[in-house]
Amino acid sequence: MSGGGGPRQRGGGSAERPPPGRRREELLGSKRKQKLLLIHQALTSDPVAVETLRGAAVSEGGLLTDEIRRKVWPKLLSVNVYNLPPKPGRAVRQNHKDYTQVQLDVNRSTRRFPQGMRAEQRQVLQEQLIDLILHILRAHPELHYYQGYHDIAVTLLLVAGERMGSALLEKLSTHHLRDFMDPTMDSTKHILNYLMPILQRESLRLHDFMLRAEVGTIFALSWLITWYGHVLTSFPHILRLYDFFLASHPLMPVYFAAVIVVHREEEVLACDCDMPSVHQLLSQIPQNLPYESLISRALRLFQRHPHAELAKQAALQHHKSISIGSFTAFQLATSHQRPDAVLRRQRQQDSAHAEATALLPTAGHSPLVKAAVWGISATLGAAALAVTQTALEWAPEFLLQLF
Repeated sequence: MSGGGGPRQRGGGSAERPPPGRRREELLGSKRKQKLLLIHQALTSDPVAVETLRGAAVSEGGLLTDEIRRKVWPKLLSVNVYNLPPKPGRAVRQNHKDYTQVQLDVNRSTRRFPQGMRAEQRQVLQEQLIDLILHILRAHPELHYYQGYHDIAVTLLLVAGERMGSALLEKLSTHHLRDFMDPTMDSTKHILNYLMPILQRESLRLHDFMLRAEVGTIFALSWLITWYGHVLTSFPHILRLYDFFLASHPLMPVYFAAVIVVHREEEVLACDCDMPSVHQLLSQIPQNLPYESLISRALRLFQRHPHAELAKQAALQHHKSISIGSFTAFQLATSHQRPDAVLRRQRQQDSAHAEATALLPTAGHSPLVKAAVWGISATLGAAALAVTQTALEWAPEFLLQLF
């Protein structure tokens, strides 16, 4: 006969379960390790598994660290980190029509830099930010500066540095942000016009209330054109949204705006039904939003209400959006990237070829040698020189060795 009613434990002791807090930490730690492994495998596969990287950027927690972002953001935008542009120089400021406005906006952006950063360090970054913005504008005369563009640029600069930040900003400016950079506000208004149809499909009561209040959509303008960088005070929250938007369709910030408004539906309906009251409420975003659940909800909205269906409404069907129209081709282009290890080997091989060329006998020894040297130089030429220069100026190697 057994002397006890309960099951016996090994070693004569009782089994102790870890407290709920520790179990949750262990679960989060396990999920984090799984995501790190998944990202590593996606980055090293050939071609790079961009869809897997998009999934990691969108899923709970996003890309976890800035080191990982420096590896993944370029892949999401099809940027070759071994062929980065040179650092923007001060020459971009000369006689540039936007220099004064850019300088004013950047000088007012002190709150966008981490708290506790030394003033001297912040000033250096602000100067880099000015040059970075003007470099893009000078390289693409078809793009027009808007106030708020610097909020996106500073986020890229703080995470990726000057050279990679410049390459990322150029891709965004010619794709996701392209409609905001037209000479008029027509394309920006077009993007804003997607908001009300989404609200109408999600909550007719809320939609009708906002129509009666005549509040319009201008309250969301700064949200969209800065990817919420101007209205949020928490840098981690901003980075979480950037992970999400970089991996998504250019209209995703509009869907996210819709879920914010729906999330605050009861607050809105409790307002006086007039433009000043509703605008004042909505233009102030609460800083304690449940970002992960809102991101999940925005994804569901995007699937449930495709932008092509929304565009059939009269207010949207007559305008051609460059950002929307070019996105499919842009997304397809990202699927043919080589992993960084392959790009690094190619750079090393090109550098070796350049060194071998430099060691050849001088052309004066023989007409045949002269012709051979000319042929090699023409083949490698500026490409080898540019790759070598990129290697010399590139960020510390540890940024490229995350795993």
